Amino acid sequence: MKLRKLLILTVALSLAGGSAIYADTIAQKVRIVINKQELDDQGMLEDGKAYVGVRSLGDLMKALVIWDDAAKKVSIVKPNVHMFLMDGSKPFGGVERGKKSFKVFSQVDNLTVSINAFKVTIADPYGDEKEIETHTSKESDFPTDKDNFWFTSGEYAYNFSSVGKYTIRFWMKSADGGAFQVVSEKTVFAK
Repeated sequence: MKLRKLLILTVALSLAGGSAIYADTIAQKVRIVINKQELDDQGMLEDGKAYVGVRSLGDLMKALVIWDDAAKKVSIVKPNVHMFLMDGSKPFGGVERGKKSFKVFSQVDNLTVSINAFKVTIADPYGDEKEIETHTSKESDFPTDKDNFWFTSGEYAYNFSSVGKYTIRFWMKSADGGAFQVVSEKTVFAK
């Protein structure tokens, strides 16, 4: 009886191990790198085709990812968002440590979907993020021409307390009610 149980257990474990090895050879994990930035989620390679997580891909591309559940469709929309920082009428890309007041000037085009909000934030070298300004579609001055609009933030006072890279981010929220997604970044160096 013990021999029979041992034989059945040996066969079962052999089949389970063989199945796991076979499954591993069908789908291989691959690293996805775009513009020297690696995707957080690993991709899968199966039959010569790479499969990638759409949300991670959208985050890395700085694009809006919109899921239409009724149509079972995912859209990736990459608007052109250009930003620069102004100290009065002078643009800048680097600062000395300490307090500085500035405005963020943004130009948006090639936005092919409706949005109901956008915001601008600044993150210090350690990742602590502060909101500079937010606008929603409920405001009377919210841009109605989604294909081409300009935005200048109000004067914002910020303490560049550490040496390093500070990141200005432009976020959009699609009209379908999704979350805010980063569509543009600008780096400022503090010395």
